[in-house]
Amino acid sequence: MPRKKSSGKYKIKTHKATSKRFRMTGSGKVVRTKIGKGHLRRNTSQRTKYLLAETLEVQSSGLVKHIKRLAPYMSKKD
Repeated sequence: MPRKKSSGKYKIKTHKATSKRFRMTGSGKVVRTKIGKGHLRRNTSQRTKYLLAETLEVQSSGLVKHIKRLAPYMSKKD
């Protein structure tokens, strides 16, 4: 059985920590979650816990470029 012809392109490995921390919205923005949700939330007020659930857009264009390079398949599907 003959081998498949290669297309000449390489697959890029996704940086797993980046793919877990960031995600892409439908409009193509990179969003992140807030820190401080791991543990010790028993003494935190309800309002603070509610605000921790909010996602924020990554503002820095340099950071967005870096994130897209680390997780290339996270980008918006066309």
